[in-house]
Amino acid sequence: MPAKSTSPKPTTSAAARRVIKKYPNRRLYDTTTSTYITLSEIKSLVMDSLDFVVTDAKTGEDLTRPMLLQIILEEEAAGAPMFSEAVLGNIIRFYGHAMQGFMGKYLESNVQSFMDMQSQLGDSQKGVSPEIWTQFMKVQPPMMQNVLGTYVQQSQSMLGQMQEQVQKQTEQMLGALGIKK
Repeated sequence: MPAKSTSPKPTTSAAARRVIKKYPNRRLYDTTTSTYITLSEIKSLVMDSLDFVVTDAKTGEDLTRPMLLQIILEEEAAGAPMFSEAVLGNIIRFYGHAMQGFMGKYLESNVQSFMDMQSQLGDSQKGVSPEIWTQFMKVQPPMMQNVLGTYVQQSQSMLGQMQEQVQKQTEQMLGALGIKK
């Protein structure tokens, strides 16, 4: 079992990142709180937007992505999945494809835009219960279409930028090979 640290915690921004060590017995140890934690508690760190890293206690390998993927897998299996089979199939098809890097950036940008939009809506609707919000969403599809308009425009803009970038890279690659379009 890891020993408790008695040294004071550093105050640099890098020190603010929590370090979770994963041991061979699958146990997760939070070095900040000096306690063992569960995957559910890692999910809570994500939900609270806390900065953390999960490392293999033996090798030091960064295991943060696999832990996050495990949380997503458990959430998807828990009842109300976010991703349809069609969406998952389409994502899988991008692996190994020339557009894989662009797709990751595209998804990241769109999820961030959606989070920003949700935050703005949440700030303007403080004090509204989830039940009232659900009823409002059922009754207000035209209004929500207007709210989502900005998100859709950003998504279309990002897709256009991706297409332009791919076209430029293709032209550069063909030019380097002496092939003119």
